[in-house]
Amino acid sequence: MPRALGQIDARKSEAIITAAFAVLAERGLSVPLEEVARRANVSKQTVYNHYGSKSQLLQALVERRRDEITAALRDPVALADPKATLTAYAAVMIRSILTEPYGEIMRIAISGSLDAPELADIIYETAFMGARQTLANYLAALDAQGTLRVPDPLLAAEMFAGIAVGGLQLRMLIGRPIEDDLATEAARAHMCAEAFLRAFAP
Repeated sequence: MPRALGQIDARKSEAIITAAFAVLAERGLSVPLEEVARRANVSKQTVYNHYGSKSQLLQALVERRRDEITAALRDPVALADPKATLTAYAAVMIRSILTEPYGEIMRIAISGSLDAPELADIIYETAFMGARQTLANYLAALDAQGTLRVPDPLLAAEMFAGIAVGGLQLRMLIGRPIEDDLATEAARAHMCAEAFLRAFAP
């Protein structure tokens, strides 16, 4: 059973999350918690004390990454400057695809969809769809204030993600070189935001 919040050692919790990212990227969803504990230099019981189970650890891990990626959308000034906000969000999406170990989350979900479908579902629902829903909520707010015309915010969010990361995901998954993509990251993010704002202008 996980400890109460006040009992948790923040440094150990951080070490476990960091180790989990690395170990899952290397070995996939089937990796035992013993390996996470070993990499974090803590006992297996400490992992259970902090997170309770592998599914709870994975949930915490992907929630953190989702919140990091969508931070720009939840900024208090986000509605005042949609172009800057969407550019920043596109940039962090692109970076998350191209940079290890976070780009590995998609590979982990795909490889684990047969062996550990319940864990793959956590990644899909919390990380991918959670981020998509956060963007949809932001677009709905822009629609409500008249900045954009977005009849279906969730579909529009899906379109934005496609524009932003598109073929980058495929190239990352099959191990193609990404140096050119990294070099054009800022320009890609800027073009994505501009194209989207023009498409949904009122």
